[in-house]
Amino acid sequence: MLHFGLASMFYKYEWNYNFWEQGRKETACKRLETVCCKRDSAAVQALVSGSDDFMLTVSRDPLFWKGGPLPVARLELQMDGGVRAEVKLIGLMEDDDRVSKSDVLLEQKQIFVERRKIQQVWVEVHTDESTPSGVYEGKLRLYIHEMFEEERCVEECSFSVTVKDWLLPEPADYRFYLDLWQHNSNIARKYDVELWSEDHFAILDHYLQALGALGAKAASVVVSEIPWSGQWSHRVRRPSDLFEYSMIKVTLGSDDKLSCDFSAMDRYIGLAAKYGIDKEIEVFGLLSIWQDPEAGYGAIVDGVPDGMRVRYYDESRGVYAFITEKEHLAEYIAALERHFVEAGWIEKVRVMADEPSDMELFRKRVDFLRETAPRLRYKIALDHAEFIECGINEIVDYVPILHCAAEQFERLMELRKTIPGKLMAYVCCNPVRPNTLLVSPPLESRLLPWLVEKWQLDGLLRWSFTAWSDNPLSEASYRYPDWKAGDLCLVYPGSRGRPLLSLRYKWLLRGIRDFELMQIRKAAGQAETVQALVDSVFYFDHPSELSPSSRKNGKELYSLTPEHYDRLLTQ
Repeated sequence: MLHFGLASMFYKYEWNYNFWEQGRKETACKRLETVCCKRDSAAVQALVSGSDDFMLTVSRDPLFWKGGPLPVARLELQMDGGVRAEVKLIGLMEDDDRVSKSDVLLEQKQIFVERRKIQQVWVEVHTDESTPSGVYEGKLRLYIHEMFEEERCVEECSFSVTVKDWLLPEPADYRFYLDLWQHNSNIARKYDVELWSEDHFAILDHYLQALGALGAKAASVVVSEIPWSGQWSHRVRRPSDLFEYSMIKVTLGSDDKLSCDFSAMDRYIGLAAKYGIDKEIEVFGLLSIWQDPEAGYGAIVDGVPDGMRVRYYDESRGVYAFITEKEHLAEYIAALERHFVEAGWIEKVRVMADEPSDMELFRKRVDFLRETAPRLRYKIALDHAEFIECGINEIVDYVPILHCAAEQFERLMELRKTIPGKLMAYVCCNPVRPNTLLVSPPLESRLLPWLVEKWQLDGLLRWSFTAWSDNPLSEASYRYPDWKAGDLCLVYPGSRGRPLLSLRYKWLLRGIRDFELMQIRKAAGQAETVQALVDSVFYFDHPSELSPSSRKNGKELYSLTPEHYDRLLTQ
């Protein structure tokens, strides 16, 4: 017997210790109503479960089970004209607690489903600027047959999409400032292509397209070798290759002068701009380099207070080496700054500092760069709010970790008038909540942009889009408990050079689009309504209650009910 029903786009399934009748009970809903704007989307999940093993397909292609006769269920969508729809199977990823949880949207069209397991199917309807407002009906039919039998329809579910008159902007024009760091050497490794080759850039095109669809603003460029020293993977019992390499080829000529080939970096910046990721060029590898001298990852340039590692080709000797002289390093940094100026990018460039901890050392590092490249400006991701008061004029943008922003909220607001650029917040392996981890409740991904609106920040930084471990599709959990499963990525490497999106990606996108709708409604004179809707989903009296020290759980701090957020679209 098959069970078939519908669930919210925020439904999350865990396959571990499940009650016997879960499949029947979870599929009780047969109709859902959804709402979206123009240039937006609405989604539901179809749930299918059986008392025996079966195959499920979302394709019209013929299908037989390789192990012999087995029932084959086929899910088919019938949608009113005028809107585009997609149907994708949802895969499970193992969390740190070894429980498999729904996350990845699969490329494959068929899947084997064990008895009593619930198989989720993502059903998303997309609108554009020309989609007429109104109600669109969708029907999902489940057919079944075995071997050479004729298919028979066993059940039908329906849903509606009400398209409102509001028109969301193109993602490139989103006001929400999203910064997702890109780890492009990792992408090359996973597809076994040469770094910065034509094959690599063809794959990067697909990943930047997915990044641009979220409205990301910053293109990540790496200008020295392994600035994070492999994320300390050398300390892990089972290390993964997490090294990121420079985009710039450096040559030392016979005249003892350096020359730089910036073509790969320039091409990447241009490719990112193609998808609207053109508000910022975020430079890694010049400031606050991660060092672990005892393990061999220390500084290599005498007289420089940081750990930059610049590799070059020595034409005279025919060997590769690393810059070890301060004069040559200064020459390289000056050439990089000059290139940014000549390309017309210098105002967009932000040299990134990732969680500096020693104020005086940080000042010395900035002083060295200031002397070498005076036009560079800086952005700092910090877990110590006092860095905002460090008095370094060249720091333009400040990004405290979310729980740090919560704990020192009043002070941040006082200091905001002294910040020349953006004030954002970031999440990584911390805080535990709210976050975008595999363990996180689905609504936490959506509520992060709501929190940005409530606190009147400029946006959100998440440290990783594609920092996969060696086996990302089979090992979502890596380096626990320091890193939580899901922390390393929002997408997974697909087999055809394209990213596999995650439910967390989709949930975050919903929240970003909510944020954009808030700005539209405020501009239309509905600021009080928007404020009331935002306030209604947060239960804390003071931001400091979001700090782990408050010992409050998520349900005490914010709503985890989708309908409470949907009121933004319906009221």
